[in-house]
Order: sequence, then structure tokens, then C-alpha cells
Amino acid sequence: MSQAIVVRETGSAAVMKLEEHDPGPPASGQVRVRVMAAGVNFIDVYFRTGLYPSPLPFVLGREGAGVVDVVGPDVSGLQVGDRVCWAMVPGAYAEAVLIPESQIIKIPDGVSEEQAAAVMLQGMTAHYLVHGTRTTRAGDTALVHAAAGGVGLLLIQMLKQAGATVFGTCSTEEKAALAQEAGADKVINYTTTDFTDEVQKLTNGRGVDVVYDSVGQSTFDGSLRSLRPRGLLALFGQSSGPVSPFDLGQLNPLGSLFVTRPSLVHYIRDRAELELRAHTVLELVSSKKLEVRIGNRFPLAEAAEAHRALEGRRTVGKVVLNV
Repeated sequence: MSQAIVVRETGSAAVMKLEEHDPGPPASGQVRVRVMAAGVNFIDVYFRTGLYPSPLPFVLGREGAGVVDVVGPDVSGLQVGDRVCWAMVPGAYAEAVLIPESQIIKIPDGVSEEQAAAVMLQGMTAHYLVHGTRTTRAGDTALVHAAAGGVGLLLIQMLKQAGATVFGTCSTEEKAALAQEAGADKVINYTTTDFTDEVQKLTNGRGVDVVYDSVGQSTFDGSLRSLRPRGLLALFGQSSGPVSPFDLGQLNPLGSLFVTRPSLVHYIRDRAELELRAHTVLELVSSKKLEVRIGNRFPLAEAAEAHRALEGRRTVGKVVLNV
């Protein structure tokens, strides 16, 4: 019998339990995958706490990589032994998981299972933010919050490759150094400096073209005040909590601003778009044009501690469960 991290009631990391869990045989169009590694993301925290509702009980995890060990009926493009990865499919915190063939991507040569598990969700998120939510052009200016986090480090690299000037925010000198290594032109320690004032200084009072904000509640107002007239705030996460109800009329005096609340699931809605983003990201990793920094590794049994570290801002780069 395989094991998995099961949530039977929502709440703190303490509700995460390692239990025996048999996903059963694959149905038509599915394969069973022996999981090698699973990515840990804030979306998992949102499901665990109940911020994102899900029927109970459920197995945590929305991103992983492994090896196909059973192929179900009507599967034509996969076979036993294939190395595969996925994102936005539930149940990755497990030794085995059932996944529809339509949502699986084969891992190319030159990319390990651990790297694939670390980059699928956050890498495709960075890709749609840079090449979907807004098309980045050479000469653009961008502000990236949580710049030393998993998405932040990937965002910086993709923005620089597209020709943008990138400012980042973080909380420690260690994290600032990582963001600078990734290519950030200036990193602001928000614990000692008002990032909005600093952004206005750095842009000679113009403001940036776009703010990528995964923090939410504590940064939202400052993010708006960091934008140029008609700039865009892409609020793609809420690690500090949900943003309070907001009067859209305030966007007018701030400069006719745009605000969007995107999610990866809406940027990989069909197979063609999933393949475009996944193959682009994995090829960048394979060709060493995109560095995936795995900052913290935990065994499956210590998934709760991985969540505590993520929520406590004790992580840099990507957090991975080795299964």
C-alpha cells in the first residue's frame, strides 16, 4: 500500500497526516505515476487552510514528477517507464497518483525529475505573467515582490531575457543577494526601506510599468502607488492574506490603473497552451538558460514542516518534497 499526505479537516499544518493511500488502477485516459518529487506551493497552503475550498478528505499537492508505472485504457502517447511531470493536478504529495494523459508532460533529456517537479507550476506561472498576462517589451520596468521566492527568481530571469529592467523586494540581505544573482537590477529590503518611495526614486517619479505581486494584503496598496499611469498590477498570490474589499474608483486618481487577479489554470486551459508553456520552460531548464534554485528539500513524511517553513518565510527558491 502506498502512502500520501491526507487532509481530513482544514487548518494549520498539523492537519497534514501521512496515511496509507491507494489511488487504485487508472481509468480510461489515465496513467498511474510513481511520484519521485512533488513541488510545495502556496496554493497547497490555501487548500489546506480552506481558503480554497475542496471536498474532504483530499491528498495535498498540485505539482510533481515521476515515472509511469501503469497505463490505463485508451492511452496512446505514454508507456510504462516514461518520465513525466504535471501541474495543477491534485494529489502530488503521495507515492502514487492517477493523472489524465491530457495533463501530463514528458520530461526532456537534461532535466531531472526533481527539477521538473520544482519548475512546472512556478515556471509556467512566470511564463504566463511575462508572456501572457502582459507582453513584456525591451525597456519595460517591472517590480517583483518576494523576489527570492520560487516564482520570483524565475520571473526575474524571464523578465531580463525579455529586456526589462527589474526591481525586486525581499526581507533579508541573503535573499537580496539571490535576487541579484538572478539578474535583478535593484533589490529593496522592505523591512528597512519603503519600497514605494524607493521605486519612485529609481524611476524618477514615473513608476514602473508592471508590478508582480504574490504577497497580497500587505503589499497591495504600495504596489498600486508604485505604478506609472495606466500601469498594471498582476496580483497572482496572497501569501500575507487576501486583499480587503477595494473601491475600483481609486484606480482613476492613481493613474487609470489596471489590476488583474490571474491564475495558472486559466493560462493552460487547453492542451496546446499547456504544451507551449511547459515545453518552453523545460527547454530553458534543459539548455541551462533558466536556473531552478531548489532551496529546501523535505521527505514526504515531513510535508507539514515544509509548509511551516514556507509560511514562516524561512525558505528561498523552491521547496520540494522528495518522495
